[in-house]
Amino acid sequence: MRKNLIIAHGGGPTAVINASLYGVIKEAEKVNSIERVYGAVHGIEGVLNEHFIDLTNADADNIDMLTYTPASAIGSCRRKLTEEDYPVVMDIFKRHNIGYFIYNGGNDSMDTCDKVNRVAREAGMKLYTFGIPKTIDNDLAHTDHCPGFGSAARFVASVTRDLWCEVKALPIYVTILETMGRNAGWLAAAASLAKINDRPCAQLIYLPETAFDKDRFFSDVSNRLSRQKELLIVVSEGLAYPDGKLLADTGFVDGFGHPVPGGTAQAMARMLLDDMNIKTRAERPGLIGRALSLLQSTVDRDEAIACGRYAVKAMAEGKTDRMVSIVRQSNDPYAYSLEDVPLSAVANHEKTFPLEWITENKAGITKEFEEYCKPLIGEDFPAYSDFDSYYKAGL
Repeated sequence: MRKNLIIAHGGGPTAVINASLYGVIKEAEKVNSIERVYGAVHGIEGVLNEHFIDLTNADADNIDMLTYTPASAIGSCRRKLTEEDYPVVMDIFKRHNIGYFIYNGGNDSMDTCDKVNRVAREAGMKLYTFGIPKTIDNDLAHTDHCPGFGSAARFVASVTRDLWCEVKALPIYVTILETMGRNAGWLAAAASLAKINDRPCAQLIYLPETAFDKDRFFSDVSNRLSRQKELLIVVSEGLAYPDGKLLADTGFVDGFGHPVPGGTAQAMARMLLDDMNIKTRAERPGLIGRALSLLQSTVDRDEAIACGRYAVKAMAEGKTDRMVSIVRQSNDPYAYSLEDVPLSAVANHEKTFPLEWITENKAGITKEFEEYCKPLIGEDFPAYSDFDSYYKAGL
């Protein structure tokens, strides 16, 4: 008997989450055992509410446009399922003849997908489950990187590069750019890719993997300003003191109980003004950096599509309770392959930024990360006019 497939999106959207959805839809067309493909509206909430979009016979042009449409075309959520919810989900799946369940999301979504598989197995229900990795934070374990990260990293590198041109042109303020990244500094580190004629555009970069030291921060800024008037600093929103307290906390938590950081750049700017009387500006692109289609990485998009296709193929072959994993084969030329790993190995596990890729002064990023990240952000940026030699010579 043919079964239906349902896909849900969990957590924060990305610039390529819909590309994975596209891959799922197109691959499902080839599988005889799949009758229809449903999209759960607003993630697992859509499952509980039985709010589905039938994607099987959707307009072909609309499906094709998924590859470059930002955010989630079927919605997402941060709903944490309770133990009471799982039997309800099973009943809904039975009523709608669901035999395949795909969750596209991060750590918490992989945990949900794993538990859905467990409950189905305990209930004697034949259900194939699969996870597609998705997070701009790049913090999922057992995959080289996550779809969504490459495009967000491209955004950070591009914004850092252009902002540096602004800072250098009118060096009135020390400027602090804040990136997303709750506990992992992968996105802030992407600022290290921003260069003009091989010179870094961000002079100081701070990640949450190292505790924030206010005195060291003041010293770093003073040392830089003793040599130059213009200064651009990039920081992760998740910076915290040695005791774990965030520099800036919005005061609320998400659906999974995680504190939501925000305003770190503003907090650091206030420190420089209050303690050192240094004029400082804080810039925080926020959500626009998560899903901006204009800076979508073509590499990221192609990998996202491939992950969607892989998940469907794997389930059609009888695999279940697994997540797609990207395995890097080489940096230059960039090459990768896809495998799958147990959901239980990924669920609720967080991959932080490697400490060995942070410079000894804890305010910079090593070449090893740049070699890792550069292939993921897609084509090179255009060259910019550069009169630095004239500036330095005072001509």
